[in-house]
Amino acid sequence: MPLTLLGGQHPLASASEQLKLLADTHGCSSFATRLDQAGLFPLRATGITVFQINVGKLCNQTCKHCHVDAGPDRTERMSRDTAALCIQALATTDIPTVDLTGGAPELNPNFRWLVEQARRLGRHVMDRCNLSVLLIPSQADLAEFLAMHRVEIIASLPSYHASQTDAQRGDGIFEKSIEALRLLNGLGYGRPESGLLLNLVHNPVGAFLPPRQEAIEAQFRKELRGRHGVEFTHLYTITNMPVSRYLEFLVESGNYEQYMERLANAFNPTAAAGVMCRSMISVGWDGRLYDCDFNQMLELPVSQGAPAHIRDFDPVKLNQRQIVTRNHCYGCTAGAGSSCGGVVAGPASRG
Repeated sequence: MPLTLLGGQHPLASASEQLKLLADTHGCSSFATRLDQAGLFPLRATGITVFQINVGKLCNQTCKHCHVDAGPDRTERMSRDTAALCIQALATTDIPTVDLTGGAPELNPNFRWLVEQARRLGRHVMDRCNLSVLLIPSQADLAEFLAMHRVEIIASLPSYHASQTDAQRGDGIFEKSIEALRLLNGLGYGRPESGLLLNLVHNPVGAFLPPRQEAIEAQFRKELRGRHGVEFTHLYTITNMPVSRYLEFLVESGNYEQYMERLANAFNPTAAAGVMCRSMISVGWDGRLYDCDFNQMLELPVSQGAPAHIRDFDPVKLNQRQIVTRNHCYGCTAGAGSSCGGVVAGPASRG
């Protein structure tokens, strides 16, 4: 099925077109069927421990794998009113973690306000940072702001090789990332004695699954420390999700069917039981509620009966909701699993 381009600006014409493509299992069982066989259907929430806020699609980078289709030309951004509704909702709960994402979340005018308000509520705050944003002149004091508020940084770095990182994230991004990491190290990030967490994220540069997280973390640490003098706390591996730009890449490179088959064959019931959507809620830039950021980009809202918008936030109903799944969910349940915090289980048996 050909994917329609939008004037060369944004890869896929619509979320519905992506879902239509993903619905064709090419001989593999549907994700719902595999859940049922594992005794996990319907998948239900287990209680919210992560309050994720996607503040918009504006970004200073245009990465080839981006499931958000973010970039410098995107105008979707969370307003102060919607940000305030998020804080109001958070204040009615004891949810311990706030996860700020984008786009480059730091480019939203309300980003720092959200950090300050969440910290005043005593919540742990995570910032999903592309690193290069720290070097933008208008963000000259951003690293210091994050350190002052003890924000955990989750930083994308696909590879310790410049060529592979630049191939995925843009020319010169690797060197900027190293410069930003050194800046963060200078503030104490990534150093055990400081307590400032700096976690890296590795996702494969190509149509394959990530390697074992422990092994690739050790290799990253050796290379970054030895070649660049860079320290970090942990490294997470995340499977590339067949959504938006990465889905387009799979189709255009002729890897789509093979990749989806690879994900389906690596389905791990233990990983499926521990998927991140069961313990989080994802708030879109416009305040709509989703089970995860991937469902948000595919315009799959929370199930009927659960509040649809942050203004109607009801933790009791959200804690009991059925999780909305489609075949892209194979990406979170393949092998050791994949989540915003890395692997979720041991590898599945290959039998």
